[in-house]
Amino acid sequence: MSPISTTRRRWYGVGAICCAATFVLLACSGITPREQPLPAPVAVVQTYHYAKDIQPIFDTKCAACHGCFDAPCQLKLTSADGVERGASKLAVYDGTRLERIPTTRLGIDALNVGEWRQKGFYSVQPVLQTEGKNQVASSLLQRALAMGRENSWPPNQRLPEDLQLGFARVNQCPTLDEYDSFAKKHPREGMPLAVTGLTAPEYQTLSTWISQGAVVEPNEVQPSAAEAEQITQWENWLNREGDREQLVARYLYEHLFTAHLHFTSEKTPHFYELLRSRTPSGEPIVPVATRLPNQAPDGPFHYRLRILTESIVQKNHITYGLDARRMAHFQDLFLKDAWTVPPKPEHEKHDKEARANPFLTFDPIPAKARYQFMLDEAQFFVRTFIRGPVCAGQSATDVIRDQFWVSFEDPSRELYVNDAAYRNKVSPLLDVAGQDSSLIKAGTEWASYRNQRNDYVRLRQEAYAKKMPKGASISDIWDGDGTNRDALLTIFRHHDNAFVKNGLIGAMPETLWVMDYPLFERTFYELVVNFDVFGNVSHQLQTRLYFDLIRNDGETDFLRFLPPKLRNPLLHQWYQDGGRVKLFTTYPDIDDKRPTQLKFKPGIDVDAAKAAYVDQLLKALRKVKGPDDVINRCARGDCKLPDSSAMTQAANRALRPLAQATGKTLPVLTLLPEVVLLRIRGDKQRLVYSLIHNRAHSNVAFIMGEDGRLQPERDTVSVMPGVFGNYPNFAFDVPMAELDSFVAALSAATDKASLEKVVDQWGLRRTHPDFWAVFNDFSQYQRETEPLEAGILDMNRFENL
Repeated sequence: MSPISTTRRRWYGVGAICCAATFVLLACSGITPREQPLPAPVAVVQTYHYAKDIQPIFDTKCAACHGCFDAPCQLKLTSADGVERGASKLAVYDGTRLERIPTTRLGIDALNVGEWRQKGFYSVQPVLQTEGKNQVASSLLQRALAMGRENSWPPNQRLPEDLQLGFARVNQCPTLDEYDSFAKKHPREGMPLAVTGLTAPEYQTLSTWISQGAVVEPNEVQPSAAEAEQITQWENWLNREGDREQLVARYLYEHLFTAHLHFTSEKTPHFYELLRSRTPSGEPIVPVATRLPNQAPDGPFHYRLRILTESIVQKNHITYGLDARRMAHFQDLFLKDAWTVPPKPEHEKHDKEARANPFLTFDPIPAKARYQFMLDEAQFFVRTFIRGPVCAGQSATDVIRDQFWVSFEDPSRELYVNDAAYRNKVSPLLDVAGQDSSLIKAGTEWASYRNQRNDYVRLRQEAYAKKMPKGASISDIWDGDGTNRDALLTIFRHHDNAFVKNGLIGAMPETLWVMDYPLFERTFYELVVNFDVFGNVSHQLQTRLYFDLIRNDGETDFLRFLPPKLRNPLLHQWYQDGGRVKLFTTYPDIDDKRPTQLKFKPGIDVDAAKAAYVDQLLKALRKVKGPDDVINRCARGDCKLPDSSAMTQAANRALRPLAQATGKTLPVLTLLPEVVLLRIRGDKQRLVYSLIHNRAHSNVAFIMGEDGRLQPERDTVSVMPGVFGNYPNFAFDVPMAELDSFVAALSAATDKASLEKVVDQWGLRRTHPDFWAVFNDFSQYQRETEPLEAGILDMNRFENL
């Protein structure tokens, strides 16, 4: 035990020790400061140390939900700063609000507890309450924990149907004064909510800590000496004088502001974020709090690297490595060639037009350099599309397929970066939607952006036909320069979120994308730089609608590589039912006249043509295609990878039949949640797999009415080694000796009742006594197999099977 002064940092903890805090989100468009009770006295002698004793409990039992913008009531339990800030009744996620709300980004929009109180966050630490004539210390956290202890759940049983769970849950945010009323109305919703609770030692530790004032200490994480030296080098490089250097630095900032940066020379690196600060290198960072990263700061600023002191959650953990070689590459890539920055009035550098069109804003920087920069870390940028500044999954995923493959046009042949006349002609048409949040103007704004995009597509078709009269060839696809495996990517959509991995993995998908530089950059600016998670319904609607056009661009660019007579039949296969109407009302006609240079057998059908294209693609990109998918695309009886263990080979054999079935041949596939994690326990090792439910659709051209477009008989499951998702929906824990029995029982299930029997025997329900041990072991498995990418998984979407 160590004595601690009463003036040390303290946190005003809430009763949300776990996954879904019980807080009601108010439908308001502003933030109103509230009167705050006085903090309770702090014990001079503290039994526990926050970083050593308390944060680890939060990490294992709380951060799975309280880790980002989607933390219920904005209570983040991944750092001392988060628990000091407290909670708010204002919802970050609200796709129906008419007015945008103030931003509340931890560490940016307010820098101390007092400022957060002015923004409407209320103290959730032990405070003084009046009981009769006395002032008594009381804690919202202790009240909620105590109520949770009074209402335990039967082991591994389903929770009551009327207990609302999931991301759509209407959370409740009682203050301490409101807690008695809340407890009467919601007696089963103590903490942790609807999941196996704290152990007795954990409960005792937190109770003692709270009774002594719930003290937090300043985070003592500091850069290593080597990291500090590299921070100085990078800050000096980014803050150089000169118009060219400053424009490049701005371009890099706008593309890396979501990154968790690390120095590749470190074996166990810290992570950093790139900020704009009012203070220069060497001084304490004072963030510039603009709403979006491409908005103008109100005064001078400096680019700074700030160490991340919070626990890492996977849903916003997007890593990007820095080192001396990367800096030299940037210098050569962006500044080797002679180019100048034309004079421009200061107010125009960040105005609406500049934000809407990065192609004009950064036109002085060679286009090929910009494209190569994105290709170098293509998986990183696609991850930002999916996670970006959102943390809860991208709402725009409504308009993409559940599984598809992505490749990129080669920068040595891609037309936009190589033809200046063409580039100058089309760049003004590449504005991205969502700049104006006015509800009145939403319709006309959207129509304008759609028409611009369609004009661009027509010009693009004409230009490619003129420049490449023989049609597309496989050499038009970027081969990763023979070393970069990001040349081929697979995206899995999991309802309202998605996951990306390099390589072509899973079975043959319904659609494939080919992206050129304008498509890559527009997607990034639409979904990341210009997306405002605090925005209103007009902004969010325009973002979703424009992403529908982006998907159509990627699909139709792929069609150029197929025989002309098969392009429209395949397009119509993608756009069935109501999607057919949208083909004729929203998108321009595709080019079904120009030839292709790829080789196809006469009379080939569309599915065989897709397979033939993929065969030629994998042959051309064999150096970067990665290992074969021996589970989902095993043409012969028993495929295996070199050096795989006997247990791995046996597990792959047992699971392969699931990957070869459809919803028609194996009805249980249609009953599975989007992402099911499977832990297989052997005598000397354990394996982890992801069972990914790929739902088939008649089309994905609309943001509403998805259930009516599902085709469950065509559903499939991709069986992937490892953790393929940030938001698991369920999990099974199976001994290796019982794996065949598990697969047989799962395959025999035909309805919810028979699936429930499988869950009874091998499922990990929220009420399982070992829930947290197994759930956290999935993250531990990632730390062992992908240490740089590992983080705490989210369980907001964990279902009640």
